[in-house]
Amino acid sequence: MEWMKKLKEKWLIKSNFQLIIILVVFSITGSLALWVAKPLLNLVGANADTLSLWIYIPIRIAIIFPTYQVLIVVVGALFGQFEFFWNFEKKMLAHMGFKQFKDKK
Repeated sequence: MEWMKKLKEKWLIKSNFQLIIILVVFSITGSLALWVAKPLLNLVGANADTLSLWIYIPIRIAIIFPTYQVLIVVVGALFGQFEFFWNFEKKMLAHMGFKQFKDKK
């Protein structure tokens, strides 16, 4: 279980239980983002049957990505891990160029 120890150190997690909760949140959120994206794609009229895959797939990714970013914080909060996932999200946004989310050290 060396990988669990490494993740706990990297993410500053103290217990195996918290690590398992965080991994469950990641898995639920990934599946939920894909599930939620389908009606959103239908809402904007994007359908794999009517669009070229060269157009449909980038649209799908463009919808799934922000959906996942919102859901990871929401699902994380439902599992009592809001602080971890909000910090995770701020770090990701800072890496994407949103400097207002960068931690000041």
